[in-house]
Amino acid sequence: MSAADELNDSAAPLIEHLTELRDRLIRSLVAFIIGMIICFTVWNPIFDFLTRPLCRALELDGQDCGLIFIALEEGFFVAIQISLLGGLVLAFPVISYQLWRFVAPGLYKTEKGAFLPFLVASPFMFFLGASFAYFVITPLAFDFFLGFQQGNTLTDGPEGATTQAAGLLFQGSAKAYLNLTIKFIVAFGLCFQLPVLLTLMGKAGLVSAVGLRNTRKYAVVGILLVAALATPPDVVSQVILFVVVYGLYEVSIQLVARVERQRLAKLRAEGVVGENEDLDGNPIDDDAK
Repeated sequence: MSAADELNDSAAPLIEHLTELRDRLIRSLVAFIIGMIICFTVWNPIFDFLTRPLCRALELDGQDCGLIFIALEEGFFVAIQISLLGGLVLAFPVISYQLWRFVAPGLYKTEKGAFLPFLVASPFMFFLGASFAYFVITPLAFDFFLGFQQGNTLTDGPEGATTQAAGLLFQGSAKAYLNLTIKFIVAFGLCFQLPVLLTLMGKAGLVSAVGLRNTRKYAVVGILLVAALATPPDVVSQVILFVVVYGLYEVSIQLVARVERQRLAKLRAEGVVGENEDLDGNPIDDDAK
């Protein structure tokens, strides 16, 4: 076989993979557009759902719940933004399935069994983090922000005159509120991916339980930075996020350690490593057992 024939044979599978990738992307895009159209037709109930934490906080202060348009086109872009978010949520199962169908043929049976649980756990953990942000963090954040309001006050001035102090009343922009709420939901959803990501990396051998334990102090600093950026500037929300994410980090260490124990037991059963050796074939001290 000539070099040209070998080059053509190697290029053919690549073209087939690229064609399949294009088809999978088109199907995912179509699902996203359909989901976006569906959410655009019902964007008002979705907007009502997203504004419930704000309305509850305003009701506690005895205020009516309402947001305003600063720009003429702002209402339309609010509907588009909600449609984009809702379309992504509705299309996520289709997108995940297309990803799985593209990757699965290149995996061994054992690799398929290892990858599929993470594909299921990822949206679950994102939903859990988003729910935590919606039901716990946003009410605390809105109570904090609304606490800076003040009503009109009359004060006694010199010679019996009275002066009026300006009031500070919340009249929020619908777009600004939606941006803040979506920021919370997405940030917490991504933070809750930490156990999934670290466990998958541990299964691939990229991280170890010992390494994660040794980097705790760096993890604490990183989590504090994330808490400062992803939450409003009130200590309560930042402490809650830090405690939750650090707890997820500790859970990740235990999950990675469990993965390592399973891998070590399999290697010992296959005779690859001895009973008194670790994953790298190094002797295990009696104190480390």
